Amino acid sequence: MKLYRLLTEDDTSAFCHKVSEALSKGWELYGDPTYAFDASNGVMRCGQAVTKEVKGSYSPDMKLGAQ
Repeated sequence: MKLYRLLTEDDTSAFCHKVSEALSKGWELYGDPTYAFDASNGVMRCGQAVTKEVKGSYSPDMKLGAQ
């Protein structure tokens, strides 16, 4: 089964660390990163989709970050 996550964060090193941590846990980049202005908070935001192949069946109760 393939899992999907969309990682988001303000445009700081925290975003790079979040993506790097996911990669170190076996997640793979999926598509291009995204970058947009969050007008309500006045900051730039980053996003990156990642996927991971795991055993078992999908459940909406899964904690994807723990995979």
